[in-house]
Amino acid sequence: MDSTRTGDEVDRIVAAWQRERPDLDVEPLSVFSRISRLARHLDRARRGAFARHELDTWEFDVLSALRRAGDPYRLSPGTLVAQTLVTSGTMTNRIDRLERRGLVERHRSPDDRRGVLVQLTASGRSRVDAAMSDLLDVETRVLDALPATERPRLADLLRTLGAQFDA
Repeated sequence: MDSTRTGDEVDRIVAAWQRERPDLDVEPLSVFSRISRLARHLDRARRGAFARHELDTWEFDVLSALRRAGDPYRLSPGTLVAQTLVTSGTMTNRIDRLERRGLVERHRSPDDRRGVLVQLTASGRSRVDAAMSDLLDVETRVLDALPATERPRLADLLRTLGAQFDA
């Protein structure tokens, strides 16, 4: 295939590497360069969806973890750390900032007098719900490029690739 006339940018990159370094197997580029490029496009789209609701990506991550917890939308800081993959110091800073914005509140844990639970406020719930709806609209438009019957297969393949990092 002459990738200078057909295909996408990744096809052109792969062809150039094959030409310049025929000693290398550049097949992984065909997959991972596309994943990387798609991730950058999705990151921009996600940031835009969140910004329309005056949220940063990290704010959405914390608020959505609380929202997914179900009523009363409370989690310990430790659980938030585990779900958002940040350090405890980073999470403390994030909770402080979200609390100042009125999106979360801290409450004493009923089970541990020294423990704290972080709870989503009504304002935080409203904000994260609206941002989630906007995000799903954006992501659905991206997926419209694939037939609906192919989406579960793609999800399965990506799950398989990602499992080695989740282990």
